[in-house]
Amino acid sequence: MATIDLQKKAVKIILEKKKLMTVRARVGLVLDITGSMRTLYKNGTVQKVVERILAVASQFDDDGALDIWVYDNEFSRLKPVTERDFEGYVNRHILENELIHKFGRNDEPPVMKDVVKKYTKEEISDDPAFIVFINDGGCQKSIKSIIEGTSIKPLFWQFVGIGNGNFDFLRKIDTLEGRFVDNANFIHIEDVDAISDEQLYDMLLTEFPSWIKEAKEKGVLIEKEEEHKPLVSEKPDTQVKKGFWSRLFGR
Repeated sequence: MATIDLQKKAVKIILEKKKLMTVRARVGLVLDITGSMRTLYKNGTVQKVVERILAVASQFDDDGALDIWVYDNEFSRLKPVTERDFEGYVNRHILENELIHKFGRNDEPPVMKDVVKKYTKEEISDDPAFIVFINDGGCQKSIKSIIEGTSIKPLFWQFVGIGNGNFDFLRKIDTLEGRFVDNANFIHIEDVDAISDEQLYDMLLTEFPSWIKEAKEKGVLIEKEEEHKPLVSEKPDTQVKKGFWSRLFGR
């Protein structure tokens, strides 16, 4: 538990740095489980990734839950992970789960469509969704239409390339045309275990603040009005009236 507490502190440092302390967001994690990811699942690297992104969810989301998907040429929407049950999550819910298709080829569009379905149809909210999408190369170019189509939705895609795969398409995400707002970013981390928590969170949240600003300006996100709090000297009418009659009759 001490590790995730330290990660949460690292997240707070970055949120303060990027002026995101008041932002509420739902957080999702999409994990590549194609054949080339086998070693990273077996040696515990993916478990560590889950824990590090959970720390982000704990700061952004009111319930502190991290929604999780895995995909190869099929996909599964998994049980959300929380601070109460994160230990051994990957082994219990992924590696030891016979219902999950594992270590096949990659096919991103189906899982992306399910992410969109969850956040824009099943669980509609004023809070945006921040999606961390892990891929180790060879992403299908057909995701372009999904990214374009969700540029009018309160959903931000943060793609993370790990290892030394082919990321040629993902590197061009920032220059995709035909979008209402710039709703996606790509970062490459060759060795995710070698990067510090603060470095990771700083990279993950590089473009999220500018997306929030643009999304609010263009009406994709609703600007929440601050609740009016009466001044100390203000009293409701009922209290004023009660005070008058009390003085009049000596009560």
